[in-house]
Amino acid sequence: MNVYDVLIIGGGAAGFFTAVNTAEKLPNAKIAILERGKEVLTKVKISGGGRCNVTHAEFIPKELSKNYPRGEKELLGPFHRFMTGDTMAWFEERGVELKIEDDGRIFPVSNDSQTIINCFLDQAEELGIDIKLKESVTDISPHNESWIVNTTNNNYTTKHLVVSTGSNPKMWKTLTKLNYTVKAAVPSLFTFNIKDYRIKDLMGLATEASVKVLDTNNLEASGPLLITHWGMSGPAILKLSAWGARILNDKNYQFKIAVNWRTHYSTEETFQELNVLKQNNSKKSPYTHAQFELPKRLWHKLLEASNISENQNWADLNNLQLQNLAEELTNGVYKVNGKSTFKEEFVTAGGINLKDINFKTFESKLHKNLYFSGEVLNIDAITGGFNFQNAWTGGYLIAEDIFKKS
Repeated sequence: MNVYDVLIIGGGAAGFFTAVNTAEKLPNAKIAILERGKEVLTKVKISGGGRCNVTHAEFIPKELSKNYPRGEKELLGPFHRFMTGDTMAWFEERGVELKIEDDGRIFPVSNDSQTIINCFLDQAEELGIDIKLKESVTDISPHNESWIVNTTNNNYTTKHLVVSTGSNPKMWKTLTKLNYTVKAAVPSLFTFNIKDYRIKDLMGLATEASVKVLDTNNLEASGPLLITHWGMSGPAILKLSAWGARILNDKNYQFKIAVNWRTHYSTEETFQELNVLKQNNSKKSPYTHAQFELPKRLWHKLLEASNISENQNWADLNNLQLQNLAEELTNGVYKVNGKSTFKEEFVTAGGINLKDINFKTFESKLHKNLYFSGEVLNIDAITGGFNFQNAWTGGYLIAEDIFKKS
């Protein structure tokens, strides 16, 4: 039997952050990380396109919590104790220089996720944390005030047990035997598959837009929209996919969206502006200059969709054509037929019921000395470094509580 003071199941971001912080607070504690695979921190490796989007430059707890479709209420208190600024200081104190990009995402200056991985591995080695690979957990059971963990290779006993296995169905199934309720996982961050002549051949084009899912209750998001080979992506779409994860899953990813390429303007306001353009540019072709700061290729596609030909001048356009164009600009309907994974990242909505967790410490309400951090919980966020911030906050507060109990 292998005996540890603290045992962490899951060699990802949440697991390592918990282990390192605990080891720093309790230098004499015997700590181990159990990883079922051949490598640790594999999700960190591919995150942020291989650059690792460490967190996001939002420094007000309430505003930060608004980026979590599931977990907003529960994370507000924890964010008052450890959030973005603390995360940045933590990494920089350990030699990792960070930078804030224009969109608020925070990356290592090196632009390489290996910098973050090396930081964790160096800290683990320096602090004497054992890393056990190919240790797939088969059973967890309480024993007096300790825990017994069985793996395919070994048996462990520990005073404090931390589960940070991410979206792992096998672990969720194991935990249901201990009376934990698990919300079934569905994809959370994904792009929309759309085949439509209005966006054909526009791959790589990006512009601001507001998008709403039709036949739903206020499922809407704004931000940059990226047209891709398979349809639409970018922050506006990814926000919708996160907030609408369960709704869109129920629709089997078959639904319609309305796109407002003017974001804050209505169809009626746009129609009036188009009439002004008609008066002021009567002898010019609408194809000559793109309007409303739209990319020219997109503007041309919307003109075509409004039955406006290249040989017409503004003066030639009738009210129906102007009304059609106003609709295309502010309320164009596109049919979504399926989804695609966002880059190589796969985030899910689902996990341990949040009612079972004490969010002052991330300890279970059902069992003493059992903690949960990261995506094993039913917490997920929009893209931009927020999922990692959940892992950092949970890991830090768990370490703090273990220290207080020791």
